[in-house]
Amino acid sequence: MKEGWSQRWKKLLVWVCGYSSIVAFVIVGGYFVVKTDDKELKNTVKSAFIVTLIFTALSMLFSLYNHIGNLVDGYYVSSAYQVYDVMSTLVNIAKIIVYVVMAAIAFFKDGRSTVVAGETKQTDEQ
Repeated sequence: MKEGWSQRWKKLLVWVCGYSSIVAFVIVGGYFVVKTDDKELKNTVKSAFIVTLIFTALSMLFSLYNHIGNLVDGYYVSSAYQVYDVMSTLVNIAKIIVYVVMAAIAFFKDGRSTVVAGETKQTDEQ
């Protein structure tokens, strides 16, 4: 029986869910880790998990910094807020770039041959 989604589209879905929401990533990534036997898809989920964790941690740190700054009068006209604004913008731009590049690599990578210890192995994928 033919499967509806190819491995390429599953990998792309993992990266899109990782970018859009951590909850969506946990649901989709967890499903693929539990239900699939494909090592390449599991490695993609692991990579997306690490990248998602890094950007989530950065977001948490910036949020904490902003909330602590809110306790001070005149925070929004200070240079501390300008630093927060510039750094959060740079992190958001970096997040977009990283997710687009990683999703493109996962989607367009040809997984039909694998080189292991100098030997090329052909796999039946898609």
